Amino acid sequence: MKKTLIKNVGIYQNHTVSEHQNIEITDDKITGFPKDKDVLFCAYDEVIDGHNMLALPGFVNAHNHIAMTVFRSYADDMDLMDWLQHKIWPAEDHLDGDVVYAQTMLGIAEMIRCGTTSFADMYFFMDDTARAVEESGIRACLSRGMTGITPSAETALKESKQLFLDWHKKGDGRITVMLGPHAPYTNTPDYLHRVVDLAHELGAEIHTHLSETKGEVENIKKQYGKSPIAWFDELGLFDTGCLAAHCVWVDDDDLDIMARKHVRVAHNPGSNLKLASGFAPIHKMLDKGIVVGLGTDGASSNNNLDIMEEMRLAVLVHKANTLDPLVIPAETAVQMLTEGGARALGYRDIGRLETGYKADITLIDRSGLHWYPRHDMLSLLAYAANSMDVDTVLVNGKVLLRNKEFTTIDIEKVKSEAERTKIKLFASL
Repeated sequence: MKKTLIKNVGIYQNHTVSEHQNIEITDDKITGFPKDKDVLFCAYDEVIDGHNMLALPGFVNAHNHIAMTVFRSYADDMDLMDWLQHKIWPAEDHLDGDVVYAQTMLGIAEMIRCGTTSFADMYFFMDDTARAVEESGIRACLSRGMTGITPSAETALKESKQLFLDWHKKGDGRITVMLGPHAPYTNTPDYLHRVVDLAHELGAEIHTHLSETKGEVENIKKQYGKSPIAWFDELGLFDTGCLAAHCVWVDDDDLDIMARKHVRVAHNPGSNLKLASGFAPIHKMLDKGIVVGLGTDGASSNNNLDIMEEMRLAVLVHKANTLDPLVIPAETAVQMLTEGGARALGYRDIGRLETGYKADITLIDRSGLHWYPRHDMLSLLAYAANSMDVDTVLVNGKVLLRNKEFTTIDIEKVKSEAERTKIKLFASL
């Protein structure tokens, strides 16, 4: 049994920040918030000094294609379908497990450095992704992307089932698995029925892209006579639980379905901006009680995996788009970054700094000039802070980043391997 104490730290808890607090961790869980008079320092295996730090629940990246770091700065400034059909999909045909593992480690390092403790990923060669997750110590919800209109459709179903059997609840419980039908426009009704059957067989949830672009919605309506949301509902894709990325072009009827079926949304403002997909009606979703987390999407569609930047975009973009300064206030954005993201991924024991919750914690260094003067800590976090303020990251009570230095990752090796596999991949194109 290992006991850790984070001492003299500010804590974001119960919608407010309390200063000069202590957090006690036993093994992988938060076990209390002892007062100074009750603390016996010699009783702890590790004491982390939280002076001038702000402790938050670990940040959650609710939607990602992590190995797409290999495409960062490749094929920029294109709309979604042109980008996918003419650049990304042809290049992805040349991926292998070696590339995916190396690029996943790069993405994981970037996320940890930016304060992320959990992420949801949908991609290929997911055994290699799972291996990187297991080795690095981060938490992840993994899905093998499935496209029913491609020659790999049958293979994807088999690999998805095996991924679930091999990795669900593995890695000290840090790895969970969902099924990943890519999107309405890359799947057929018959194939999606098979995905639903498999979800019921395994007890698995669904991770998918929905209503990302106006063109997608128009085409699905022409083909099936209803919106992507209504069509997926009819097919039963929401019946075992669903994490839906984007949901930009949704109307009130769609939102009613999503609220009724408890569809959780991964909002990706950076990707939506870069690919000119539009502005998701997040304020309407929140008003209906729909769970919303934040995602970066792939590094190729957003250029980085900085979830704090997504938080800021979520606030600023929606204020500008609606001309309503109260649409997404600072604390709502912080909540989407933490508890909202955790709930979006289906977690019930992370996302809050509470006794009994997993010790997934991010410590923010508040010594920078941009943290003064201190009128409102949550406002400073949303509008002034940046990922370079992240000092320490814990997952399951284990320190992955200490004083801005990695403890589980050889960062120079990660960078070298990322460059090697990039050269290897593009040499084959």
